[in-house]
Amino acid sequence: MPRTIHGHETRHHKLKKNYCFACGPDNPEGMHLKFVLDEARQTFVCKFRLSKRYTGPPGHCHGGIIATILDDAMGKVNKLHHVIALTKEMTVEYLKPVPLHKPLHVEGREVSVHGRQHINEAEILNEKGEVLARSRGVFIAIDPEKMFGKFVER
Repeated sequence: MPRTIHGHETRHHKLKKNYCFACGPDNPEGMHLKFVLDEARQTFVCKFRLSKRYTGPPGHCHGGIIATILDDAMGKVNKLHHVIALTKEMTVEYLKPVPLHKPLHVEGREVSVHGRQHINEAEILNEKGEVLARSRGVFIAIDPEKMFGKFVER
């Protein structure tokens, strides 16, 4: 059974509030994406629809929002190792326009881990299973106490 994955916490680090634009429940202007872990596939999945607020080309999503969704999906994958890792770099392939008001989902998965470096991939798919956009990212595990200590519950 899939487990819901919340925000940017790990089992070792709890946030006072999560204002992440993509997944933060405490951001009233955010996207409120909700990811679940497909344990069998070790993949993080989020189903969503995009409103006109995210318009780029007429009837379709803005490329920056597409990149945001892919980045968040890849970032969730680091939870498999109970680390917080920040995006060092990412590439995005925009394969087909991402439509507004249609059922979509994003999937993030691990490619490899080398020390603090985590390499992940993600794809946005339509309801037919067609890949509309994909990304690959390099994430660097950080010590959240050093970097974000004042924002973390102790």
